[in-house]
Amino acid sequence: MTSIFFVSDLHGRISWYEKLFNAIEDEKPNLVLLGGDLLPHAFKSSIEYPNFITDYLQVKFLHLKALLKDQYPKVMLIMGNDDPKALESELLPAGADNLWEYIHDKKSTCFGYTFAGYSYVPPTPFQLKDWERYDVSRFVDVGCVSPEEGIHTTQTDASTLRYTSIQKDLDRLFDQGDMSKTICLFHSPPYQTNLDRAALDEMMVDHAPLDVNVGSIAIQRFIKTKQPKITLHGHIHESSRITGQWQDRIGETYLFSAAYEGPELAIIKFNLEQPDQAERLLL
Repeated sequence: MTSIFFVSDLHGRISWYEKLFNAIEDEKPNLVLLGGDLLPHAFKSSIEYPNFITDYLQVKFLHLKALLKDQYPKVMLIMGNDDPKALESELLPAGADNLWEYIHDKKSTCFGYTFAGYSYVPPTPFQLKDWERYDVSRFVDVGCVSPEEGIHTTQTDASTLRYTSIQKDLDRLFDQGDMSKTICLFHSPPYQTNLDRAALDEMMVDHAPLDVNVGSIAIQRFIKTKQPKITLHGHIHESSRITGQWQDRIGETYLFSAAYEGPELAIIKFNLEQPDQAERLLL
């Protein structure tokens, strides 16, 4: 069986990364998937690791690869909405050392399955907009800031910001073929599921209530229509506390979230052949 570790929203926390590396060393999964928000917030870095990617992540994964040798797992990752896009280029050179594969807006085939990654989330109230897109239209939820505003760490064409959407991206990335052996690594959860419930109860902006479900309508529609085997999500840390669930199901598709607001590291452990037996480890 093909064993998988899935983690998300580590936000540069060294203690969580150390727990992840120890778990990989102990259990030796075949594949490790990292679902975005991997770096310290908005260019913040510790004195010990001024460049988190090169000074910490690459060093630790190189050490793990030397230690595990032929048992080193395949590693795939994407960025999340708190990860500055300006640092995307620093993730790419690690592919030369086979440390990890960056799969945002790409597909990769291994273990007889297709893995696809996508980082963008619908508009949020936050200012960093590198990984935000309009969802299915140019509507922006009450309390949120348009992707055309806020801060961008890379130059993006104004027409792209205005007219591109998550829905259009997914239509371009995925064809009409069978997706029963496709695994999707998203940062955003789908709308109105166990995985996208934010702590916004009874909150209002200018007397307008906020939607407590903050996931992507486009991703929800995509799952309903395309029915990939498994979709993986993060982004909304408190959702599992509010709903009591870290997983969901849409038709034949299994949905898992590794976002977590507690002090522990959350690892979703599953195998491709039996996703119904997935478990969440809190370390």
